[in-house]
Amino acid sequence: MAKKKLIRFEEINSFPNVIQPSNQYPLEDHPIKGNWGKLHFRNNKDNLILEIGCGKGEYTLALAQAFTSANYIGIDIKGDRIWCGATEALSKKNTNVAFLRIQAQRLTYYFAPNEVSEIWLTFPDPHHQKSRERMRLTSPEFFNRYQKILKPQGIIHLKTDHQQLFQYTLNALYENKHTIHFCTDDLYNNNESHANFLTENKTYYESMFSRKGFTIKYVKFSLNPDSQQSVI
Repeated sequence: MAKKKLIRFEEINSFPNVIQPSNQYPLEDHPIKGNWGKLHFRNNKDNLILEIGCGKGEYTLALAQAFTSANYIGIDIKGDRIWCGATEALSKKNTNVAFLRIQAQRLTYYFAPNEVSEIWLTFPDPHHQKSRERMRLTSPEFFNRYQKILKPQGIIHLKTDHQQLFQYTLNALYENKHTIHFCTDDLYNNNESHANFLTENKTYYESMFSRKGFTIKYVKFSLNPDSQQSVI
């Protein structure tokens, strides 16, 4: 397995749809920041949509195929997972899909203010230990990072099976007066959410958790521009 991963790491270095920056320090803004449409996609699509923690990219690819008027970037630190999504995107000639191999904490080095229209968080690691709260993708620290790159009233989507993460996110939204557009603690038994993209497309983990009887939670929200906390 280790050899297979090394082969994939080597292969994605040459993939035209994968950006795999070096981990140099100190960190600096990447040249592609603010220039994704011009330098990478080379099209005139106005909307840039991210999936953070994309895994094998199933959701990124599904979004790109369902809504072709936007550009999509799947973000993950696992190179062997990105290989899967990038390989499929190339085979299907999805020119509006790219993959970025970075840690999510580095978002602001790769995306400029007002560059991103939407963010999808699909079954992120819940980091349920209190000591790892700041690693949660819906922590105040990450909300601040998203605000730095999202367009005004940009949309964020969270899908999860994890009740603790779901409740933690709702508490953060209410406490900081963020705007909730739609919310359900049982997506597949909610009449408002049936027969649309949310229920027709599943990630690997979503399918696995659903088979095990876990209910799928979903919330769509935008951030309050007046709510800012320091990011370290």
